[in-house]
Amino acid sequence: MRITIKIQRFNPESEIKKAHWVDYTLDAGRETTVLLALIKIKEEIDGTLTFRASCRASICGSDLMMINGIQKLACRTSVLEEISRHGKLQVGPMDKMPVIKDLVVDMDPFWQKLKAVKPYVERQNDDAPVQSETLTNIQEDLENADACIMCGACLSACNSFEASSDFLGPAALAKAYRIQVDPRDEMRIDRLTALQEDNGIWDCVRCVYCVQVCPKDVAPMEQIVRLRRLSIAANMTESIGALHITKFTEVVGEEGRLNETKLPLLMTWGNFKKMFQMIPLGIKMLIHGKSPNPFADPPAGHKAVRAIFKGRKK
Repeated sequence: MRITIKIQRFNPESEIKKAHWVDYTLDAGRETTVLLALIKIKEEIDGTLTFRASCRASICGSDLMMINGIQKLACRTSVLEEISRHGKLQVGPMDKMPVIKDLVVDMDPFWQKLKAVKPYVERQNDDAPVQSETLTNIQEDLENADACIMCGACLSACNSFEASSDFLGPAALAKAYRIQVDPRDEMRIDRLTALQEDNGIWDCVRCVYCVQVCPKDVAPMEQIVRLRRLSIAANMTESIGALHITKFTEVVGEEGRLNETKLPLLMTWGNFKKMFQMIPLGIKMLIHGKSPNPFADPPAGHKAVRAIFKGRKK
């Protein structure tokens, strides 16, 4: 089958300083992946085309690209399936990353975030000699967090990273969870404390894009949620994100419903500046009927909801 692939090209050393699209036409069969098509273009049509690839087996993660606007591994993406599904085939570099040339991006932001979470087991005293081997079986606790191939798809799709380049990102936080549940690590409290800071676990907006694009089902957002649960269990509840969860649970448990007026007050209680800033929001909520009427009967089923929360405390 004769197909056309539209590829985004960029060469900082050429006369054309901006990214632009170039069409390439070639033959493709049922077995042709995007990576095989790119290799054919480079070998037979245009030797200047630049891209990364290594294992060709969805293990190395080096050929992550934007294929029809979605983060995908080129080596596992069928050319004909993409054209059948989208009616076209457009290939560009990874989103939200500095482009070096054509489909090659600078992965340094990704690696720096990974280094920031210290993705390795730590001891309290590294100078103390190791007396013996430490064996452990934590496969069930890892929740597939160890399956990450460092392709960067999740960071490329992350809305929080787009809003703040300082956000640690889904892959780094998933790796942090992997170390957090390792019984050999002796710095778990310090590690968890560091993750409470700005651009840490509480800045994830749970858009779920990282879960959707992950080629290895690591489900980074779910690992972040697990880190949040560990934080609350360790009484690290001072951040606004943790307060939202704990106070939300408290309000629903007490009233059997969500009280949209009471929740923000509890979250900002004691901080008079923030409480004052909530007044305009409270007025808007009242105008639009978002504030529960304190004189109205409670909603149906509120006793059952309260019983559920009461039962969980036992």
